[in-house]
Amino acid sequence: MRAVIQRVKEATVRVEGKEVARIGRGFLVLVGVEKGDGPGDLDWMAGKIAGLRLFEDEAGRMNHDLSQVGGEVLLVSNFTLCGDCRKGKRPSFDPAERPERARELCEALVKALSQKGLSVKTGVFGAYMQVELINDGPVTVILDSRKRL
Repeated sequence: MRAVIQRVKEATVRVEGKEVARIGRGFLVLVGVEKGDGPGDLDWMAGKIAGLRLFEDEAGRMNHDLSQVGGEVLLVSNFTLCGDCRKGKRPSFDPAERPERARELCEALVKALSQKGLSVKTGVFGAYMQVELINDGPVTVILDSRKRL
């Protein structure tokens, strides 16, 4: 499971011109599910997202997590994160999980984050979406459950 996490001042998702989700301060999380991802990947990812200390404390150091700043999560499924660009000019999306299984794991990730006390909103799985954000910093990190220790 891969995720690109952007610290945002606000973020919005639209589908067919209609707003489907909006958050204020928090994380925009683009998540891609790869073949073979399972409960271990899901648990690791949820723990990492919830615990990332990417918000500044009184001394200006990135020392606070989402819950400490009342931040929200906007989680958007994005199978293109699983693209393999090593050969040729066009990505191969073979590593991406089947849509049915990817949907299950994305929904489980939303549930896991919610159970950690976070406010989580989502895009529409499988839809063509327009995502708008105001990146705060910019602060952007990449997580890959297959590269965990």
